[in-house]
Amino acid sequence: MANILGINLSELNLSDLLERLDFFLNSDSGHFLVTPNPEILLMAGRDEEYFHILNSADVAIADGFGLILAGLLQGKKIPRITGSDLTPKLLAEAEKKQIKTVIINWNGGLSLESDISQTLKSRWPKLIFEVIDTEKKINLSETENLRINNFAPKLIFVTLGAPFQEKLIWHEIKNWPSARLALAVGGSFDFLTGKIKRAPQLMRTLGIEWLWRLLSQPTKRFNRIWRATAVFGFKIFKIAFIKPFFYRSNVAIMLYKKTPDSVKILIVARSEDPTHWQIPQGGTDNESLAVAGARELREELGTDKFVFKKTFKNIHAYRFSKRSSNIRYSGYKGQKQGLFIAEYTGDDNDIKLNYWDHVEWKWIDINEIVEAIHPHRQEAMKKFIPKFLDTIK
Repeated sequence: MANILGINLSELNLSDLLERLDFFLNSDSGHFLVTPNPEILLMAGRDEEYFHILNSADVAIADGFGLILAGLLQGKKIPRITGSDLTPKLLAEAEKKQIKTVIINWNGGLSLESDISQTLKSRWPKLIFEVIDTEKKINLSETENLRINNFAPKLIFVTLGAPFQEKLIWHEIKNWPSARLALAVGGSFDFLTGKIKRAPQLMRTLGIEWLWRLLSQPTKRFNRIWRATAVFGFKIFKIAFIKPFFYRSNVAIMLYKKTPDSVKILIVARSEDPTHWQIPQGGTDNESLAVAGARELREELGTDKFVFKKTFKNIHAYRFSKRSSNIRYSGYKGQKQGLFIAEYTGDDNDIKLNYWDHVEWKWIDINEIVEAIHPHRQEAMKKFIPKFLDTIK
């Protein structure tokens, strides 16, 4: 498994990938595949839910030459398998094995239901399929889901574009009991319908398909190509040659409430490891500790019912272990932590965790908090407690 900008990417070649997808189609549960490119990875860096969804996919294949180059910098040989190449192979397999197929298609895109239906009937006349035109959104209507479930497909393609297509699959796949494989394939069907002409094979082989798209649609494509090449390339350069010398700025948050006989601190369990308890924390993103701490509380706990008390800079620093290599802020050698202290003023039912960061929360007596949190967090907590007690006395 390779990891670029915190996103895990498959190292399966096309033959092994098709074998894996065949296994999914014959399994008894739903699976989903995503096709990240450099632009999608940049988007995930600004959207924590999207980042979580991409890393939750059963398979993420690299659809972009920039990812291949980034992998080589890590000594990883990542195969480039585009959604445009994979889609017709799966459609041919679906026709051969009579696998019911649904295409959830963006109704504002180049190819509409009529275009896709005509193409599929022409190229794969025995394919059993339905096309559903819909808006860019992350949840289908009850009517749309009923239509899908009445048809009972095993294979579902979603063409809504990033991040809508991946988010829709993530939120809806549990509502498609017949589905065994759902794929986010962007504009792949536009190539099949002929609405977009693919670059010549030589340009695809050389990894300069982006240049073909830029020449074909200079006004529409310039900003996207700029992000996918220059912006993405600079980020990869920073991870390889700059970030390893620096600590990421982080804010740890002690949110407390007073009871008649004690002071309690809120702790949370991480989504990727529910046994890992800690106080809320997050990157400062070049903000002050006060601004970043308040933002993290709103984002992670879903509430603004707290009163800010005080911050302390640079209390603790630690290096990342190898197990941290798949997180969004990979590249830094570690984190330097400041402390944000706030008093909670709401009710417990006002706290709404975001699912991609944490799965559970609870209040812990200040005298028990060191033992209650993960051992990795205890050294920092021993430094935080004196600052905290001095603030609330």
